Amino acid sequence: MHSPLPGADDCVVPFHVEPLDVRGRVVRLGASLDAVLAHHDYPPAVKRVIGEAVVLTCLLGSSLKFEGRFILQTQTDGPVDMVVVDFVTPDKIRAYARFDAERVAEAEKGNAATPSELIGRGHLAMTIDQGLSVNRYQGVVALDGTGLEEAAHEYFRQSEQIPTRVRLAVGEEMQAGGGSSWRAGGFLVQFLPEDGGRSAQADLHPGDAPEGVDAHQVEEDDAWTEAQALAATLEDVELVDKTLTSEQLLFRLFHERGARVFDAQKVVAQCSCSRERVQGVLASFSKEERRDMIQDDGRITVNCEFCGRSYGFAAEEILGHADS
Repeated sequence: MHSPLPGADDCVVPFHVEPLDVRGRVVRLGASLDAVLAHHDYPPAVKRVIGEAVVLTCLLGSSLKFEGRFILQTQTDGPVDMVVVDFVTPDKIRAYARFDAERVAEAEKGNAATPSELIGRGHLAMTIDQGLSVNRYQGVVALDGTGLEEAAHEYFRQSEQIPTRVRLAVGEEMQAGGGSSWRAGGFLVQFLPEDGGRSAQADLHPGDAPEGVDAHQVEEDDAWTEAQALAATLEDVELVDKTLTSEQLLFRLFHERGARVFDAQKVVAQCSCSRERVQGVLASFSKEERRDMIQDDGRITVNCEFCGRSYGFAAEEILGHADS
């Protein structure tokens, strides 16, 4: 099968390289990323952080085969101390970031405004939510200052135990006459042989092994070694180049082995907030808590952090006429 949207932006293209026993996905984002970023006045450096987080979320969330959502969230000590990206199957994405404007400005002056440095240290949580009838699954991995790519590698090594390589890239494209637009791309490849023994990985370091004890080692399968070497040749410009289609990119990487490309999955920027949903959230608070939310004008106002939309409610809508 071939993608019905060859090379199009704002889609995820799955692929399979059978001779190497690897599967993966390529993400290219254009207008959808601009739409996500348009809701807030983010500095360019913060936009790069959000771009990486959105691409990673699309790479992971697009693999879900059921109705639900994939949520990526960081909590760190960096100038961008929180990023939340919400992917609702099959194709809706939204995101926002919390940042310290002064610290971001200082980082930009000192040329320390890379995404990994702006995120800093803390943790990355990835949550799969299938709804009220199913328990949430959450995986948490440390962010140690090396960025989202390395955190994703560690997540798959610890939680999924699937050999995985991830590449993320974000670029700003200047427009004629002023202004700019943003692009992002991502690449994920995983080693998934039928013989599970071929994908065995070394045990995690126990941390308290006696001195002199050799770390556990496993020789990598030749097919996975080759796949990683090919993935390492990817350059950022290739992932964000709008003149290079996802199919052409995969051909560059795997033309000697042959890559099977599957139908593209679209990605759209769309917030899932609504007046009814916000009212339902307010109803989950106690009457005392809701009463404390009432402003001087007798109304309760809630702003969506993702899209900036404001929802106003009269006190009686939230408390009931007898209690307002």
